[in-house]
Amino acid sequence: MKKFLCIILSLAMILSLSACGSNEAASKESQAETPQTEEPAKDEAKGVFPAIVKEDIKVAVIHIGNPADGSGYTFAHDQGIVGMQKALNLDDSQIIRKNNVNDTDPTATETAILEAIEDGANVIFGTSWGYMDTIEALAEEYPDVIFSHGTGYKSNGKNFNNYFGRIYQARYLTGIAAGLKTESDKIGYVAAMGQDNSEVTGGIDAFAMGVYSVNPEAKVFVKVTNSWYSPEEETNAAKALLAEGCDVIAQHCDTPNPQLEAEKAGAFGIGYNSDMSKDAPKATITSAVWDWSAYYTWAVENVINGTWTGENYFGGMADGLVGIAPLNESVAAKGTAEAIAEAEKSMIDGSFNVFDGVIETNDGKTVGEEGKTLDDATITGGINWYFKTVEVK
Repeated sequence: MKKFLCIILSLAMILSLSACGSNEAASKESQAETPQTEEPAKDEAKGVFPAIVKEDIKVAVIHIGNPADGSGYTFAHDQGIVGMQKALNLDDSQIIRKNNVNDTDPTATETAILEAIEDGANVIFGTSWGYMDTIEALAEEYPDVIFSHGTGYKSNGKNFNNYFGRIYQARYLTGIAAGLKTESDKIGYVAAMGQDNSEVTGGIDAFAMGVYSVNPEAKVFVKVTNSWYSPEEETNAAKALLAEGCDVIAQHCDTPNPQLEAEKAGAFGIGYNSDMSKDAPKATITSAVWDWSAYYTWAVENVINGTWTGENYFGGMADGLVGIAPLNESVAAKGTAEAIAEAEKSMIDGSFNVFDGVIETNDGKTVGEEGKTLDDATITGGINWYFKTVEVK
């Protein structure tokens, strides 16, 4: 009897499995015949930080200067915050600004950030290089707050990242404008930091390479202020370069003072951060500019959506993060617009990258390889050499 029951149960299991197989096959056949109208399921697990509903978002920005200056580095960053606020429809009460925070003073930096946290900030943007170490430490102390640091290189992949962009693309284009404009073949460049800072040095090199592409005879003379924000030193550096015979003054510094000095001297200039033609309309040909709203909107939106990953951000012209201000046609050399448009098109379509191939340095050496381009890590942290037409004064 037991054997008989076992046989009956075995037959039942076989029939059941056969039926399941038939149903599965029918289901697959039905799916193949029916168009799929539902969207693929989204990856709900890619965020590393809990979503914060929009009404509860409070964004703080730590500025080295004052947006009220109306031009330059801090102004450009703050315009990015304004753009983000508008795009996401945040209330004024959801934005905290800490202005004139000295980035060489860790105590001042920490105080400003702690005040912002006390006021309810859950997303904090530190815009200047010198804030980096303080932000790194506070990110560990406050794991429920997102910290995002501009221009630096440190991050923890959770609540602390860094952000910057391919401003060297815009630098190259402005170099074309300067190279076509100069008559003395002497172009000045007011630089915040020296050769050991890849951000500044890479920008100088890209600019010089842009100059070289249209005017191989021109030289780029660099004067370093050793400060990210020093109106007096920026003025003095510009004056010194003009005294050397430079007839175009470019800059990597915060204020429009080099442009103002160029205009006073009857020379020309290339601005930075924001469009400086409004400051020196008779001198500024164009400016390498940032639209920081591209990043700030992306970052805060990710926090709201729960898709913040802690990844670092390095955008470019294709992302709308960097570009150049409209040419000041009243001072630009003939053919400048056409030359810039051609170079810009090749950058965006990927057929040309600024740091392509073998590059000659000003100490007789070379960097790079034929058929290759420098990678982002090298561009952001490994350019400690000057292009062959650069001289430091």
